[in-house]
Amino acid sequence: MLKNLIEQFEETEFLKADGFDEAVIGFDVKSDRLIYSISKMIEILMQDGMDRIDAIEYLEFNTFGAYVGEKTPIYMWDLK
Repeated sequence: MLKNLIEQFEETEFLKADGFDEAVIGFDVKSDRLIYSISKMIEILMQDGMDRIDAIEYLEFNTFGAYVGEKTPIYMWDLK
């Protein structure tokens, strides 16, 4: 998904969350911010050896609360 977005919107500068390219599910057209699936981010961390609770705590502490400017990605719970 991320590769396709970058190719399709090559003039847009996206701010990425390191290590979570596979969790990108889209972008917000008003702000040009990437949208990440929280459940996919948790799955990625679990594949790297974390349990579910540790993965959620890691994301809450290190990712969701970090503001890095107006292009800060959007993190959303997606329904499966």
